[in-house]
Amino acid sequence: MYPWPIRRRPTPASRTKPGTVLTLAACVLLAACEAPPPQGSTARRIVSLDYCADQFVLGLAQRRDILAVSPDAGAAFSYMRAAAVGLPTVRPRAEDVLALQPDLVVRTYGGGPNVRAFFERAGVPVLQIGFADDIDGARAVIRHAARGLGAPERGETLIVGMDARLRAARVHAPGTRALYMTPAGYTAGPGTLVHGLFAAAGLDNFQSRSGWRPIPLERLAYESPDLVAEAAFGDGTSHDDAWTSFRHPVVRRTVRSVPAAVIDGATTSCGAWFLTDAVAALAAVHGKLPKQATP
Repeated sequence: MYPWPIRRRPTPASRTKPGTVLTLAACVLLAACEAPPPQGSTARRIVSLDYCADQFVLGLAQRRDILAVSPDAGAAFSYMRAAAVGLPTVRPRAEDVLALQPDLVVRTYGGGPNVRAFFERAGVPVLQIGFADDIDGARAVIRHAARGLGAPERGETLIVGMDARLRAARVHAPGTRALYMTPAGYTAGPGTLVHGLFAAAGLDNFQSRSGWRPIPLERLAYESPDLVAEAAFGDGTSHDDAWTSFRHPVVRRTVRSVPAAVIDGATTSCGAWFLTDAVAALAAVHGKLPKQATP
């Protein structure tokens, strides 16, 4: 699931920290005095506000053009974490970002729903990147991000590589049902990117109900999928100390009784070129399933 930010209630003016309003106003005026280039065309000072935006900036922009990334760019759930090593980070607070005098701000959800309008009023263009629900959507998101970052050729190269890996990984497995499970106790049905990945791998989704839902314990008590896709998000992010339905005996029995593919959660979090890693992992496990007799 995506880490959508929680909207905070506005702070009353009487409780605002001294100097905050003046500092923010100065940042706005400073940014407004700059003459930013057209979005993505000649930007040379790029800031990304959240870890999904980080993936596209790190994968598409020149490193020398990256002014700062989000604090989560190096986290275990960030696929491009190795590329983020050594880069400055900034929190998605308006005054902090504007103080850097960026030419372009890139975001998916970072900073909250109103931050785009705020930055643009300050004269700083914002590249808004959406989320993908399937492979076609991922291609569209990559192309949009690549154009906005002034790297359309790089975007097409990534898409060509992604499609080649998808063709190589796809299996013809009608009737083979896979169940995705997260350590938090959730699974994904139709309308999610995970469902699209199952389709790309040639697999059916065991979860027939749409959207993100709790693992169907009652159904698993009498029916099992053909394979399980376990999401892993790295140390400290997998609910190791919390009880969830993922720890239920019915789930553990299912995991022990059918082949399991461990899916790096970073590959499915943002709908980009690296989702092919998840498809390849599914295909590899399917290759170990017992062959069904041909009628």
